[in-house]
Amino acid sequence: MTNDFPQVLTIAGSDSDGSAGMQADLHTFFMHHTYGASVITACVAGNSFGIHDSVSMPVSFINQEFKDLADDFKILASKTGMLADAELIRTVVENYKKYDFGPLVVDPVIMTKHGAMLLEQAAYDTLKEELIPLATVLTPNFYEAQKLADMEINSDEDTKVAAKKLRDLGAKNVIIKGKHVAGETDVVKDYVLLESGEDFWIEGPYYHTEHKNGTGDSLSAAITSEIAKGTSIADAIRIADDYVDKAIKNEISVAHKFGPINHWAK
Repeated sequence: MTNDFPQVLTIAGSDSDGSAGMQADLHTFFMHHTYGASVITACVAGNSFGIHDSVSMPVSFINQEFKDLADDFKILASKTGMLADAELIRTVVENYKKYDFGPLVVDPVIMTKHGAMLLEQAAYDTLKEELIPLATVLTPNFYEAQKLADMEINSDEDTKVAAKKLRDLGAKNVIIKGKHVAGETDVVKDYVLLESGEDFWIEGPYYHTEHKNGTGDSLSAAITSEIAKGTSIADAIRIADDYVDKAIKNEISVAHKFGPINHWAK
């Protein structure tokens, strides 16, 4: 039957070295047995040593991408990645509201895993006020959770408070990825707060490796795939977390410095 195979969508930038962004999403979709479509929002030129150039797609082109997918595909779940400015975020919000592309997983790419701000204030405000309220699942890292909740997180109880604040922003379900710092961390603890009020922790070891590019992209992409297949939100998050854990643990020898995770690990 036409369009019976589970189809998912990544709304993100293209990363030329393949370690993150749209490429990481598509690797993950494939490994979770879903068909991945894409709305490309920007192109980044870079490698394992760093990012050296980038260009954003015109709004008219992004609108056309959304229309063409809606005219032909049956998207069951979608996810966002890096959205560079306020105009781009609004364009994505308008199109997501216009078309039926299923539940939305928002990876709020605001700050790096080391705490550096990635968005200007106008873009941050737009993401917080217009995109996050559409999220079925919100997947911030530790620093993004602190920023969005407007508080420091110094304990498990702080993490729970922050998650409730993120729910108050409109996100139905939240996973706050635990802080992980080389030399300080032995165990990484992710906290999940569901729409039902159920909550739980997912714990795993910290792996000392520089091959961690694309972990956030891959986690959110795996959640998206599982939702499209009908998996419950709680189980989708658990499956995705386990997938990323194995992809970090089983290092792949690609590139010289900050390399990708191993999407093929089992």
